[in-house]
Amino acid sequence: MLSFMKSARNTHGFDNSKLHIRNMVSIRCKMVVKAALDELGLQYGEIELGEVQVFEHITNKRHDALNAILLKSGLELLEDKKAVLVDKIKDIIIEMIHYEDKLPDVKYSEYISEKLKQDFTYLNNLFSEVKGISIKHYIVYHKIEKAKEWLMYDQFSLKEISFKLQYSSEAHLCNQFKKTTGLPPSFFKAMKLKKTGRSG
Repeated sequence: MLSFMKSARNTHGFDNSKLHIRNMVSIRCKMVVKAALDELGLQYGEIELGEVQVFEHITNKRHDALNAILLKSGLELLEDKKAVLVDKIKDIIIEMIHYEDKLPDVKYSEYISEKLKQDFTYLNNLFSEVKGISIKHYIVYHKIEKAKEWLMYDQFSLKEISFKLQYSSEAHLCNQFKKTTGLPPSFFKAMKLKKTGRSG
């Protein structure tokens, strides 16, 4: 029965044993998906970031019902194969920068390629085609977002942030920060001080 399910295909050409879900990037998202599946009485297995294994055919009615529940939490079922792959790339990057304790020791291209078992050049071309931005620039954007978060919450010094985000120096981080946001890191540090009423 299980082998049959694994080979079954729905009308969109996807393996019925896997559902692909957009914006699923944290443990909280996994809990939302689990609750939605339980609510609809669906039989499922492992829930990964971005996808979940199911052990039964999902009718269009239940598919739509599941998507409606997920949309309330900012999640969404994906149908298009390219969209699925691009969202997997996004999820890997977001998880890597925002949720892992430390960034991988290998090059990002190797890390993403290994995770998805796909050639990085193909992944980068597809990502650029769909999102209009390269994987490298998407990573830079999220690294700067993480740096802003740490600065706003006064968690680490600029030197510590540059080390944690694997910049070669504080100057390199500052240059990329200003290029991305149009503002220096000190601006966001000052915002934190202003909010808390602290002085320099």
